[in-house]
Amino acid sequence: MSLPTIGVTMGDAAGVGPEITVAALLDPEITSTCRAVVIGDTARLRRGAQALGLEAEFNEITDPNDARTEAGVINVINLGLIPEDLPFGELSAVAGDAAFQYIRVACELAEAGSIQAICTAPLNKSALHSAGHKYPGHTELLAELTNTEEVSMMLSTPKLRVIHVTTHIGLIDAIAKIEPGLVERTIRRGHAALRGAGITEPRIGVAAINPHAGENGLFGYDEEALKIAPAVDAARADGIDAEGPLPADTLFFLAGRGDYDLVVAQYHDQGHGPIKVLGIEAGVNITVGLPVPRTSVDHGTAFDIAGKGVVDTRSMVEAMRQAIVLAPVHA
Repeated sequence: MSLPTIGVTMGDAAGVGPEITVAALLDPEITSTCRAVVIGDTARLRRGAQALGLEAEFNEITDPNDARTEAGVINVINLGLIPEDLPFGELSAVAGDAAFQYIRVACELAEAGSIQAICTAPLNKSALHSAGHKYPGHTELLAELTNTEEVSMMLSTPKLRVIHVTTHIGLIDAIAKIEPGLVERTIRRGHAALRGAGITEPRIGVAAINPHAGENGLFGYDEEALKIAPAVDAARADGIDAEGPLPADTLFFLAGRGDYDLVVAQYHDQGHGPIKVLGIEAGVNITVGLPVPRTSVDHGTAFDIAGKGVVDTRSMVEAMRQAIVLAPVHA
């Protein structure tokens, strides 16, 4: 079996993306288990390597099939969009547009079958918007570029995995958007993703919206019975091991000790808070439902430390590991 080809987008060039990308692609475990191709800017990656005190050979290619798999070699599809004098740590529309173009090219390569997974370094939403690309984040951008109607955000750490029913919308809007069909589809996407990662019978806990799961209607407006319970029942009827709606505070404790393989969170902060407490440095963001798996770090562009060689690179290494695990096996 051949190694999977992973497309790696460099992220915002003014942030820590160039540094963490180089560090991850020089990791011996990564270089021995995949063929990695960066979509980015060679000169900026070279500056990232210099900041970290690392040496690498940059192999510029146009076709992922031409990628080399030797230790110390970083394959780059060089779009050449970043000026040499672009400063680190400053908001830039040029960097925002470049980050968009890296994602666009990665999606084109994925749809052509040239790469089997995408791993993304962080982009900056304000820079993206200042360049005219009005997306809430990577997830929505990837969905549109791949013509995918609906995707889910999954966060993974060594102790906890969470998939979200809603993400980048206000809390009132999130509660309005939650309905049985969306909850059920989220459960099913999470179940399929975990099975694809080798967990044959995932145990899934589904969080409630209200404190104490509504306390039989005492809190809230019976959202648990109307919006969540029918979805859990439908999933269970198909043989999926799902339980809920469960009080979120108890559920996250149980999942953290290993009782569940996945928590279905109903809104952004319900899922993100516990994940970041348990291990943001090794956290991975996984987009579920795209034509190919996509993983990313669970942190931002870190403008305050960009270009200084002090960034923690563990999350990007783990994101690459997850992309390799999730990539379809190619003969």
